[in-house]
This record gives sequence, structure tokens and C-alpha cells, in this order.
Amino acid sequence: MDCRYDCGETQRNKCAACFRQFNKLEHLVEHMRISYHSVHEPTCGICRKHCRSFESLREHLIGPLPKQECKDIFAYRGCNICLKVFDSPNSRWIHQEKCQLTNTGIIGRFSNMGIRDNLTIGCGARGPQVVALACKMVGGGSDGSLDLCARVCMTDEHDNIIFHSYVKPPIPVTNYRYETTGIRPEYLRDAMPMRQVQKRIQDFLCNGESMWTIRARGGKARTLVGHGLDHDLECLQIEYRAEKIRDTAKYPPLMKTSKLSNSLKYLTQAYLGYEIQNGIQDPYDDCVATMRLYMRMRSQVHKIEDNPLASDTRNRNNFASWRQSELEKMSSEQMLEISRSDFYCWCLDS
Repeated sequence: MDCRYDCGETQRNKCAACFRQFNKLEHLVEHMRISYHSVHEPTCGICRKHCRSFESLREHLIGPLPKQECKDIFAYRGCNICLKVFDSPNSRWIHQEKCQLTNTGIIGRFSNMGIRDNLTIGCGARGPQVVALACKMVGGGSDGSLDLCARVCMTDEHDNIIFHSYVKPPIPVTNYRYETTGIRPEYLRDAMPMRQVQKRIQDFLCNGESMWTIRARGGKARTLVGHGLDHDLECLQIEYRAEKIRDTAKYPPLMKTSKLSNSLKYLTQAYLGYEIQNGIQDPYDDCVATMRLYMRMRSQVHKIEDNPLASDTRNRNNFASWRQSELEKMSSEQMLEISRSDFYCWCLDS
């Protein structure tokens, strides 16, 4: 009888999101308080387990120690790229034709570029509202380890180049890193000065708005997509509002289970289905990859909530300590219903 009671209590104290079990109800409440489970977490299409990242979901489905039942079903009708599960193998096959993307290749790249150094961005109200940015760095300083932006590219949601230029660094280059950048000294001799590049990009992003008036939703300022944008913007000496930045290196669902960033090369191979950054690297390829990753994350379909973030005013007391007695009377499903995300899901941009 005691055994049945203990089993029942443990089952009752099972998290409805990640399925973790607790000996005491107060431990489950504390778990829900700090886990921020939500509808925006990657979720197994078979057992409905919530995972903190797509890497965690991948391990659950096809990792070294997967859940066997989910693994068997996923092998039959699951997509290895987006990790969705379909009704039949035929449905999966039709889906994968669209899900697995290909590199745009050098032909598509040059057809979009026109004159490589032709800067065509402006500050008008028209034009793309979401743009991707990528830079390639050469080395400065006595040992060539100081990153200096020498090439920059921006694209729109349709892989069209809206800005591409070599950039003349403000200090001498001591290492051109040719093996990966493909940049030679003559490319930078008459390149656009850093200050001019900085101003044109900053004006284009703000799109006529003052920096302090830019807000997360609405307005004319453009959304900026990239990978490791903190570093790129620092090297370009550009400041931009965090509310308008979508960084694939810092987006929780795309990070490692250890909460460290994945490389763009890995993310592109794993979640888009093709390879980049082999040999000489082109910032155009990086722009296209980050934009595609952003659009794939943005297209996720999640339950619509009036106040989706844990930081929203109406949600700040959902798991307050003074509600402990009330929370302990709830089922795990009811607690999951009031739990909210601690990160901004990109589906909210759509």
C-alpha cells in the first residue's frame, strides 16, 4: 500500500512539460518556477515532451540514448532536419523536398550582386523590414589577432543583396587571412572607409527613426538578423537596439544543451540541410544562412497567448512564493498552463 501511495505521489509530481519526476510537490512547484516551460519550447511530436533546445530534442529522438519508442516512430516518419513528425512516410518525403535547402551557389550569388561595390541602401520607408548582415575579418595588431572588418554584406528575405562592399580598416592590416577570407591587399586599397560604411548601415537600419525611439514592435526601424552580431557590430562600430536584433548564436532553441552557441556552419548543416564555410568564406553565404534560419524559426506555429513572456507584467506573480499553497493544489498541467517563456520566441515576429 505504501508502495502504491509513493508511486501515485511521484506520478502526481511529474512535470507535464519535461516529464521529470519529484518526490515532493513543493519540489515540482520550484521546478516550474525556474524552468520557464512554455508552448514556445521545441516539443517532441510523438510523446509531447518539451525540450529546452532543438539540440536537446534531437538527442531525445536520434541521439546516443534516445527514447526508444520515439526513435522508432521518428525513423519511420520524422524529418531529420526540422525534427517534425508526419502522418506517413509519404507525407515526410513530400515535406523533405522543401525542407532540405541548397546553397545558392556562385551563379546565384553573382546574379544578385551586380557591381560588387555598388551600395544601394537608403533611408526611405520602403524596402525590406528584415535584413541579414555578415562580415569577414582580417587581422590587425602586431600579431594579426585583432579582428578588423574588411568585407560586409547585407541581404533581404529573398536572398537579394542590398549592400556589399570591401571596407578599408582604420588601422593597418597585418594578416589578410587569405585562406578563409580570400581578401588581398589590392581589394582594400580603394575600399569604402569604415566611417562611411558605418553611417550608411546605421542610417539604413534606423530607417529614419532616432535610436532612442526604436521599440520592439512597430515603427520603421528594421529587424537585423545575423550570427554573432555583437562581434560584427562592434567591429563596424555600430550600435543598435537589442529589441531589433535576432542573433542565431544567442537564440535559446538553437543553442547547445550546455547553453553555448553552435557555429553557423553546424546550424546550416543540421537545420537547413546544406554546407557553408568550406575554404574561402563569403559573407553572402552567411547572410543567406542566418536569414533562412530566422525565417524557419519565425514560421514555427505556437499557441497564441496575450502575454507570452514571463517578464510581462501580468505574469510576474504566476509562481510567486506567496502563492505556494495555491500552486500546490494545482495539477502539473494547470501549472504548465500558466507558465511562460523566459525568451522572446521569433514566431512572435510573424
